[in-house]
Formats: sequence, C-alpha cells, structure tokens
Amino acid sequence: MSVIEHLTTDRYLVPLPVTLSDSTHGEMTHFELVTVRIRDRDGAEGAGYTFTVGANGHAAHATIGHDLAPVLKGERADLVEALWQKMWWRLHYGGRGGAATLAISAVDIALWDLKAKRLGVPLWTLLGGYDPRVPCYAGGIDLWFPLEDLLSQTERNLAKGFRAIKMKVGRPKLSEDVARVKAMREFLGEDFPLMVDANMRWSVDEAIRAARALQPYTPGWIEEPTVPDDVGGHVRIVREGGLPVATGENLHTLHEFQQMIAAGGVTYPEPDVTNCGGVTTFMKIARLAESFNLPVTSHGAHDITVHCLAACPNRSYLEAHGFGLDRYIAQPLRIEDGCAVAPDGPGHGIEFDWAALEALRPR
Repeated sequence: MSVIEHLTTDRYLVPLPVTLSDSTHGEMTHFELVTVRIRDRDGAEGAGYTFTVGANGHAAHATIGHDLAPVLKGERADLVEALWQKMWWRLHYGGRGGAATLAISAVDIALWDLKAKRLGVPLWTLLGGYDPRVPCYAGGIDLWFPLEDLLSQTERNLAKGFRAIKMKVGRPKLSEDVARVKAMREFLGEDFPLMVDANMRWSVDEAIRAARALQPYTPGWIEEPTVPDDVGGHVRIVREGGLPVATGENLHTLHEFQQMIAAGGVTYPEPDVTNCGGVTTFMKIARLAESFNLPVTSHGAHDITVHCLAACPNRSYLEAHGFGLDRYIAQPLRIEDGCAVAPDGPGHGIEFDWAALEALRPR
C-alpha cells in the first residue's frame, strides 16, 4: 500500500527564449512554474506541476504547501479520486477555480504519476489506453510577430514534424487579422490544418464578424473568441459565426465545462490539465465531451496531456504549447509525422532537471 510520507512544492520563474504575445496577456517574457513532488513510505515518487503566464503562481504554491500538504500526509496515495475530493472540499469555500484549482491540478498530476510508477505502466494505459500516437499542432503565441517572422516560425515547426498549426488573432484591426490568416493559408496550402486563437479579445458581435471574415480561409476552429463566462455568447458565435469554436483553457471546473457543452457553446472542448483539476478532471471532461459526440482538444502542458488524449477515442489535436519545458526535462515531447507519441515508460515520463530549475527560484 502506497502511503504519502512527504509532499514538497517549489516555484520557479522560467524565462522564455523569445518574447511571446497575444491579445489579452500582452508581451510575455517568462512563466511561473509550480512543481509538486510526492514521496511515499516506500521511497517511490511522483511529480506534477502547474503554471501561470507570469502572475498568481505564488498563490498556487502557497496553497499547496500551507493547505494541501498537511491534510494529505499519511493518506493512501493510490486513492486518487478520494484525495481529489478531499482537496476540493478543503479549498471549496475560497476556491472552485483560480489558484485553488491550479494547486489541486499539480498535486493530482503527481498522484497519477506516482500510481502509474508503482504499477509499472505508462500513464496513458492506466487511464484506459487508446492510441499512443496523438495528432498534434504547434501552438504559436505570435500575435505581434511581423509576418515574415510568423512564416519563419511556421517553417521551423514544419521541419520539426508538425502537420497542423495554430496562430494568434485579435489585432486592433480585423483587416490585419484577415491579411495574416490569408498569408498563412497561402503559405500552408488549401487543405493544411490551420487554427486561429483570439484569447478572449472580442465581444460576441465582434467575434461573429471575425469568424465570417475568416471563413474563406477555412480555419479548423476559432479559439476563445470571447470571455469564457459568456455561455450564451458562445452559443451565438457557434450558430452565427459559421466556424467551429474551441474553448476551455480558462474554464476551471467540470461544472463549467458541463454548462458550456450542454448549451451548445463549444465545438472542441479544450481543458488544460494544469488548471482544470488535474488528470482526474481532464478525463471526466473528455468523457463528458464524448457523451455529446464532441472531439476534445487540449491547452498547455503537452508532456502530460499527451497521456490523457492517448486514452481518449474522441481526441482531436494535442496542443504543443509555447511554454514547453523542453530545456528543463530529460525527454521532451516526441513528434513523428504530425503526431505526438506518448512515452511508454512508467508514469508520465517527465524527469525535471532540478539543478537547472534551482537557478530559476525567486530570491
């Protein structure tokens, strides 16, 4: 029996190789990484993490250390659902989203990693197992890249093996977005999968106008066209915009996804395993989407999410995210012919370079 002996959490400020940009977060020079390590009495260890775009990571880190670690010590680590409920109700009054759900997510990921390692199986098979090869797109955070830089980035992603691309939209003038999407479509060709992401930039009416203007360039979906709280607005965009809609990276509970899906406000539900409640909730969202005959996609944390989608018959694309941890983990995500390949070793396979991360700890 696996019993939790020790839980540690750390926070790091991870610099980005280039300054990234989107329509709501502006320019981003680093992200906050919050890690969790859980060790049981037999010495087995699981790791998890969450991240933010540069703020609020301290709150998630403090929540894990102050509120969750004390109540998890001594508990059975293999009872992941029971521990999830314990964390949820521990934080419920001041939580149900935000830093509280980020904290739960990081711990939950570590628990699943530990469980899969104890059983000696890859996480994706423990979650049900469907297909380790998951269609994958390169998610650019590139709104303010000059067009030549956008196309150069695309060339590099094609050379890495990607066979689908996502670009940012949401510039002050819709005509600029249209021109950039048109250029990308001409560069990639008529049938190449191309998605666009507005990062909640528009009102509902603006999103409908944008979707209609972009229709001739056949984007696979328009992502986060408006704020996630406006379920009715999303329904209008789906019905009147004429393009599929992906949303969910800013929905933080299973119940929020249920409301959006049941209302018909999303075509591609898009949970982020690091902010929706972890692997436990991600898989519930995926099964919920399946019950509505919807394909599920993902946001961020591709090194973990590849396991989740590899267990889902209704998966669409995995996002290979711009905040990747390639420089700080032993084996970065492997891309082959447009697919991400889920690792076949025990657990989720993420081995952090803790010595390299130590230099990024806030002083």
